[in-house]
Amino acid sequence: MNDDGKMRLAAFWFPPGGHGGGWRMPDAIKGSEYTFAHYVDVARLTEQACMDAIFFADTAAVSPSDFIERRDLSAEKLTRVCCLEPMSMLPALAMATTHIGVVATGTTTYNEPYHIARRFATLDQISGGRGGWNLVTSQNQTEARNFGADKHMLHADRYRRAHEFYDVVCGLWDSWDDDAIVEDRETARYFDMSKVQMLNHSGEQFKVRGPLNVLRSRQGRPVVFQAGSSGPGRDLAARTADCVFTAQTTLEDAREFHDEVKGLLPQYGRRPEDLKILPGIVPILGRTEKEARALHHQLRSRITDDQAVRAVARLTAGIDLTKYPVDGPLPELPPNNDGALARQKMMIDLARRENLSIREIGQRFAEAQLHRILCGTPQTVADQMEEWFRAAVCDGFCIIYPYYRRGVTDVVEMLIPELQRRGLFRTEYEGRTLRQNLGLPKPVRKVRPD
Repeated sequence: MNDDGKMRLAAFWFPPGGHGGGWRMPDAIKGSEYTFAHYVDVARLTEQACMDAIFFADTAAVSPSDFIERRDLSAEKLTRVCCLEPMSMLPALAMATTHIGVVATGTTTYNEPYHIARRFATLDQISGGRGGWNLVTSQNQTEARNFGADKHMLHADRYRRAHEFYDVVCGLWDSWDDDAIVEDRETARYFDMSKVQMLNHSGEQFKVRGPLNVLRSRQGRPVVFQAGSSGPGRDLAARTADCVFTAQTTLEDAREFHDEVKGLLPQYGRRPEDLKILPGIVPILGRTEKEARALHHQLRSRITDDQAVRAVARLTAGIDLTKYPVDGPLPELPPNNDGALARQKMMIDLARRENLSIREIGQRFAEAQLHRILCGTPQTVADQMEEWFRAAVCDGFCIIYPYYRRGVTDVVEMLIPELQRRGLFRTEYEGRTLRQNLGLPKPVRKVRPD
C-alpha cells in the first residue's frame, strides 16, 4: 500500500475502446479513433476525476495487415486498426489539461534513443512535468516490415536492446543540470558549460554522443512506464520503471507478480516505494447488479466469432486457429518468441485451467485482452479494488475504459466518487507534476566523469 493510503489510478484509452464489443453498442459514439475532440473529452473527463494519468498504447502497423493483403474479409470486423500518433497528439492534450499526466508508448524496437529522449523531454517541457514514456519492446510482428526488416526481432534480442536503449535515453535526459541556462546579458554568457555533459555512449546496440538539445524538466525526467510480464520483462521493469501496467485476473497471480518484481528492486539499488504496480481492470458498471450484468451481456454478445478467433491470432506463433473447430480446445502452440510471450502463456494457462474452447478464450481476449473485468455496482466494483489494494498486491489500477462515451462517464461519475467516499482516492491533485501525484521522488541527475 502507498504511504498515504491512497490508490494510484491511470486511465487506459485505446479507441474505440477496451472492450471488443463496445464500439457496436447503440450509444457508442463513432469516430473516436480519429476525432481529436473526442480524445480531449476523454482526457478532460479523466482529469475531472483527479486520476494520475491517461495512457495511450501505440503500434506502428495495422495489426491485421496480413489478412488485408490476402483480402480476408474477416479482417473487416477487427477494431483498433487506426489511431492518432500519440507523440503528435500528447502535446496538444497537455495544452487542453492542467494536472493529469499524459503517457504514451514509444517502442525500443523500432525507434532510436535520441528521437525518444527528445520527443518525451519536449512533451515534459510543454506539459510542465506531466509526461510519461511507456517503454515497450514491440509485440506486433507486423511492425517489422514497416521498418525494413523481413522478420520481427526475437524476444531475448528485443529485451537486450531495450536495456541499452533505456540507458541511452536516461543518459540524454541527464545532459543538463536544472540551472545550466544562465542568460547573462552583461557577459553574453548563455549557459554554464560546467553544468552540461556529453554522453559518449558506445555499446552493443547504440553509439550516441549527446548531449540532448532539450533541457531537464520540472519533474527531472519523464515518468517511465513498462508493461512486460515475462521473465525478461519483469527484470526490465525492476531496473527501469516507475510504474508497471500489468494483467492479472486472480489475487494469487497479482501477489506473485507484485512480490517478484518488488523483490528484484534491491539488486538495482531501488526501494519498493520507487515502483508503482497498476494491474489493468475493465469496469462494467450499473446502478444495480442486474443493470451491470445486462450491460456486460450486451457487450459480450456484440463480439462475433471472427473477432474472437482473430483477436488471439498474434499469440498463436503462426498456428491458424481457423483450421480448428471453434468449439474445440485450443491446440498446442509453440512459444511465441517473436511476440507477446507472457500474454501467450496467460492465454494458454487460462484456457487449460477453465477448459475453454477456442471461441471462449478468443471471446475473453476480445473482451479485455485478458485483463480483469469487474462487473457490478460502484460499491461492489470498489469492494474488489479495495480487496486487492488492502492486500498489498498492487499500488492502484490502470482503468481500461470499455467504450466511448458511457464507458468513460460511468467510471468518472460513479466509480471514482465511491473510491473517494471510502478515502481510497484523492479528491484533488496534490502536486503539479506527474511524479508528485504518483508519490515518486524527483530523480537525481547522474553526473558522469569527464
